[in-house]
Amino acid sequence: MQPQYYIGIMSGTSMDGADAVLIQMQGKQWQRAVAHSFLPYSDGLRQELLALQNIGENELHRSNILAQTLSRLYAQTVQQLLAEQNLSAKDIAAIGCHGQTIRHAPEHGYSIQLVNLPLLAELTGIFTIGDFRSRDLACNGQGAPLVPAFHEALFQDANETRAVLNIGGISNISILPPDNPSFGFDTGPGNMLMDAWMQHIWQQPYDKNGEKAAQGKILPDLLASLLDHPYFSRPYPKSTGRELFSLGWLQGRLKGNEKPEDVIRTLVFYTAQTIFDATKQAAPAIHHLYICGGGIRNPVLMQDLKTLFSPDTKLHSTAKLDLDPQWVEAAAFAWLAACWCNQVPSNPHHATGAHSHRILGSGHYGN
Repeated sequence: MQPQYYIGIMSGTSMDGADAVLIQMQGKQWQRAVAHSFLPYSDGLRQELLALQNIGENELHRSNILAQTLSRLYAQTVQQLLAEQNLSAKDIAAIGCHGQTIRHAPEHGYSIQLVNLPLLAELTGIFTIGDFRSRDLACNGQGAPLVPAFHEALFQDANETRAVLNIGGISNISILPPDNPSFGFDTGPGNMLMDAWMQHIWQQPYDKNGEKAAQGKILPDLLASLLDHPYFSRPYPKSTGRELFSLGWLQGRLKGNEKPEDVIRTLVFYTAQTIFDATKQAAPAIHHLYICGGGIRNPVLMQDLKTLFSPDTKLHSTAKLDLDPQWVEAAAFAWLAACWCNQVPSNPHHATGAHSHRILGSGHYGN
């Protein structure tokens, strides 16, 4: 059997842009991640997407127009990746596209990811698979997180329990025991609140290198108020999003006289503390934590995590397991596309709470 190429496209809760990762599979067997491409969102696109997080006028029209805009951007990302690798559409077995989450409401049985899958298939000429969450939701799952099954397929070890932490807009953890089913859940905000504060105060998309946070100090009262959110006491499986942890929610916990640098510093530690608490609750004896996602580039956050977990748990980049931390989530959706094509159930039902395994996604033929 000849190897097959798949492309995964991911645009996460941070809403910074679209990542595309090319992977190679041998039937059902993962072989390697080959290449990565990225196209950023414009400020205008990001603001339009953020506006859809709240109830507003003419939402149906706005969301459908944005789905088309996103799909054109996704197609450009794919075309950029193919050109860089000297490949054509006929070389790709399928695209797996997550789309851009704008509402996540598993308690009501739905989760909305903006993408026009037929348009993406038409623009790329490649068989395109998406809508990965709906089948899990239909089976009484949360529809998230979807990555623990991928983490298990790539990173599980026969001799020890490992944990994989993704710090995107939302942080999620996968626990990979050697002899039991893997599970995982959203630990709470990752970069999302930090980014929202940066955009609100300094009109910057994120705190580059943690520079603003490094100038502030942790505010104990604010930290305690943020940690009091009922989400953290809920049992898993559980998942969350901007609906619970928004800029408005944060502002409701401020007294109004805080220094902006102290707020961002507190938010960094808040993310670290909630990750630590969740990980120790789910896997108290974990010795190795492998980290991916944009949060790994924030040195203040990484130092907070190191301080909290030390000396019992060593922190590593997923690069140590041969997958670049910036590539992991997009690679996961390429892998999910391969699972669909090979009719392999791929929902991590111990993580999502679904009744049983299901094949995730729906497909659309290209040209």
